[in-house]
Amino acid sequence: MEILAWMGWTMPTAIFFIVIASALVIMIIWSIKAPQAPRVGILRIETTPGDRLFISLLGSAFICLIWLAIFGAPLWWALGVCLLYGAAVFKWV
Repeated sequence: MEILAWMGWTMPTAIFFIVIASALVIMIIWSIKAPQAPRVGILRIETTPGDRLFISLLGSAFICLIWLAIFGAPLWWALGVCLLYGAAVFKWV
């Protein structure tokens, strides 16, 4: 376990990485079971569900960083904003 000592592996950190890994595995299985054609949304670029997942994760990271800069530590409301943002990305992008 000394090899992992460089990072502070707390339960929230582990949950975060497990959720991201699970989302990626689910997207892979979904794309194998039911392939989807790219669609053009509000950004006027072709996106697949994997692209939309990436856009929502990247945008959520920026939302959390901005939240921390403005409001500080508890990120529960930022999580709500991120979930709404992710739903909007999957719906319209």
